[in-house]
Amino acid sequence: MSDTKTKQTGYHAWLEFHPIAPGERYDQYAVHSRIVCTEKDEVIRTAVQELSQGIGKLLGKEIRVAESDAGGAVIALGTFGGGNALVDRTFGEETRSAIKPEGFAIKIDQASGSIVVGASSTSGVLYGAFHLLRLFSTKQAVNELDVIENPVNMLRMINQWDNIDGSIERGYAGKSIFFENNRITTDLTRVRDYARLLASSGLNAISINNVNVHKWESKFITGEYLPDVAKVAAVFRSFSIKLFLSVNYASPLEIGGLSTADPLDPAVREWWRAKAAEVYAAIPDFGGFLVKADSENRPGPFTYDRDHADGSNMLAEALKPYGGIVIWRCFVYNCKQDWRDRATDRARAAYDHFKPLDGRFMDNVILQVKNGPMDFQVREPVSPLIGAMETTNQMIEFQITQEYTGQQRHLCYLVPQWKEVLDFETYAKGEGSSIKRIVDGSLHGNKLSGFAAVSNIGDDVNWTGHLLAQANLYGYGRLAWNPDLSAEEIAEEWIRMTFGGDEKLVSVVMSMLMDSWSIYEAYTSPLGVGWMVNPDHHYGPNVDGYEYSKWGTYHFADCHGIGVDRTKATGTGYAAQYKGANYDTYESVESCPDELLLFFHHVPYTHVLHSGQTVIQHIYNTHFEGVERAEQLVARWASLEGSVGELVHKHVGERLAEQAGHAKEWRDMINTYFFRKSGIADALGRKIY
Repeated sequence: MSDTKTKQTGYHAWLEFHPIAPGERYDQYAVHSRIVCTEKDEVIRTAVQELSQGIGKLLGKEIRVAESDAGGAVIALGTFGGGNALVDRTFGEETRSAIKPEGFAIKIDQASGSIVVGASSTSGVLYGAFHLLRLFSTKQAVNELDVIENPVNMLRMINQWDNIDGSIERGYAGKSIFFENNRITTDLTRVRDYARLLASSGLNAISINNVNVHKWESKFITGEYLPDVAKVAAVFRSFSIKLFLSVNYASPLEIGGLSTADPLDPAVREWWRAKAAEVYAAIPDFGGFLVKADSENRPGPFTYDRDHADGSNMLAEALKPYGGIVIWRCFVYNCKQDWRDRATDRARAAYDHFKPLDGRFMDNVILQVKNGPMDFQVREPVSPLIGAMETTNQMIEFQITQEYTGQQRHLCYLVPQWKEVLDFETYAKGEGSSIKRIVDGSLHGNKLSGFAAVSNIGDDVNWTGHLLAQANLYGYGRLAWNPDLSAEEIAEEWIRMTFGGDEKLVSVVMSMLMDSWSIYEAYTSPLGVGWMVNPDHHYGPNVDGYEYSKWGTYHFADCHGIGVDRTKATGTGYAAQYKGANYDTYESVESCPDELLLFFHHVPYTHVLHSGQTVIQHIYNTHFEGVERAEQLVARWASLEGSVGELVHKHVGERLAEQAGHAKEWRDMINTYFFRKSGIADALGRKIY
């Protein structure tokens, strides 16, 4: 793919490295036109290559690489004690002791004017190199550099939902870059470019296949596919990213020739031990298994009257000798619910299943918990399971791919939503028990912890279908590295690295990104009730799409009111899964936040919100306003004509125009439905059909 074409379509994403014009910053950077590195490790070589290519593009000149320092200002990088005299001279014991395994330090050596990148590990050197490129790309001053960075979270993972036939479940950007025609792809060029993007944002792990593991993907842990899996692992290894596989819990039955998958059966345990040995023989640094079991018709230990601890510990036992881990998803609920049953509550399910098992999981098991109790809705409360298990490793799962937030046809920057989740106070151990402190392991002292998220990429030339959706992929990586970064900081980094530093462009795109979540929420499902989408593909409005289905996703709208009573006093009792002030807040209709009112309470359409509006008028107002705001996105982007490439401008403009049109569909279907249901007219007399 030619560089001209990729520049016009966003293929290089935030690693575009726009040339810097002559001036103060150029002069600061240009004196560092040599890289000095003595180490030959593969990851170190990757770091050197990324630095030389990136800085070369930024400065428009060749960057030479040497093994020794011939004097003058250079960029020196390496591990502490790795043989680079400048690295060892620059960083004293105090700095070295402050650097964790994947962290790094960057400092100006005042004697020579050199920029020195040092770390205790090769992965730290790589992250330091990418951080320096970030500073250059965003035109930061480097003449007084003194930086120490450590990742907050141990595991920073991407989950691909790719299938071996090339399809991607909930993928909105083309076909898989990993699989085609029921084989693992042999051209790994795009896989390598993807690894660059992930590592540059700070990610260190990936599972490459769908958690819904089908017949052929079950064989990835066999000799038939392992050699090709190992080739993919090698690509990611050069960027310090560990490869995981999603496995089929019933593999001993389906591919192993056994008559059972009972986790307590000695033959089954032995089968998994042998399989682990085979996998690690092919991939010595293999990360481990990701498992979806007893969920949405996937096989699991329930078949044998066992529980999730029994199932996960069996796999953990097989992986433990190699340092491997089991990531066990907590997305477990009754997916064959009777819509007439008002007592069963899908929101309760994860907590009810897993909380009683606290303390029974092996120390190399991590429970992966979705950020909310339902399924990545535009608005739902934070899962009460996160932090409720004090002696069990937990990690949080986000969804970068926009299954319920516009499917990358609508603009919806998700970092502000994730920030709200991470800053949420759980009271798990009193005040100061935020979600981010639970998933980084610090609150309960967990051995394993971190972030996982469902990827939003495919083989579309710009990776994410909607070019601006790249901000979610980049933002996820940066947030996993440091949850205290603000949504605005992350957005500005991404904009400047992707489009350059034109200040009008930065301001306009920043405002579009930061407004987009509330815009999308305004014209879709109101006040936290969720869903209201077309079944199966989930794109577009359908208020009763799931109302009489088996999936447990109900809004219970009638002629009197709407919402789900999840209180302890009169409802499903879900609110009681929260601790302290959270329970009190959600249990009471008076104190429940407006944005979550219909998630926790069934109220009349005339109920007055804290905003002063009635529920029905809020529905009308937000849906009319949401359309107006979506149309404003179109106008704002149009004002950037000439500031971005013609193809990029046209592509994003078309997506925003579709969003504005689709917002009208949402507005008219939602407003008409509730006008007909309630019989209450819009107080402002606007057109409702």
